[in-house]
Amino acid sequence: MTELEPSVANSWQTTPDARVEDRSGQDHPDAPAAFDDAATRQARNSAAFWTATGNARGHEVIRRRGFLAVLGDERAGARILLQEPDPDAHELAELTELAGRPTGPVDVEDPFSSTDLSHLGMRNWQMPIMVRPPGPVPAPAMEVVRVRRAHELRAAEEIVIEGFGLTRFTPYRPGEMFPTTLTEQPGVDVFLAVLDGEPAGAGVTVVHDGSGSHYWVGTAAAHRSRGVGRAVMLGSLAPMSNLTVTLTASRLGRPLYESLGFTAVTSSTWWSSQ
Repeated sequence: MTELEPSVANSWQTTPDARVEDRSGQDHPDAPAAFDDAATRQARNSAAFWTATGNARGHEVIRRRGFLAVLGDERAGARILLQEPDPDAHELAELTELAGRPTGPVDVEDPFSSTDLSHLGMRNWQMPIMVRPPGPVPAPAMEVVRVRRAHELRAAEEIVIEGFGLTRFTPYRPGEMFPTTLTEQPGVDVFLAVLDGEPAGAGVTVVHDGSGSHYWVGTAAAHRSRGVGRAVMLGSLAPMSNLTVTLTASRLGRPLYESLGFTAVTSSTWWSSQ
């Protein structure tokens, strides 16, 4: 997932974005089997990522059959992730209560695009879920390191906050978004691209239940249009080359991911209070 798409639709959409053609294996016999369960893969991996993030930040994590919720403070806000296409009435009632509880921003991700949450009064939009089958990965054109040291994690954190315009985390407090213990969480890795000796781009990957996924792939403003995003993706894809990898793509990021072997399979619906 490359996070929030700035172009927002104002109406509830119950069908996939028209820009994403149907890529299911049922309709395309030659399509990889991973296309069939792309939404479920993304749902489970996002849950693993946000559980790890919540645990690292010391936030409350609530898990139900139909959704997972991570309840943060007034700056981090709440993240709710649909885990099934058919949450029951009790789950929807609890989800609604949780979404109304925090004082900070609320973001809800529905990778199945099947649950109408318009009663929450939030803006909503759709982004494609993209899938890359296992396969070789070329070497990046610049150095990409797996973050191991505190100063590398701080550099990655600042790049992501700046790159995604996360004003909720300003003024900057080191370790608030990416706590030191984040890279100690199961399956989580943070990557940093270095260009001309300076941190230039960053991204996070999560491996869970045999699948990988990308989050928070961003480039520092001073290094944009220099191939940094591609380098981050290649450097972080290499350790997952034997896995099916998913992500949720922004409109601007989609061409890059397509060039790296990802295919848009279906659409995820996002809801946000901001």
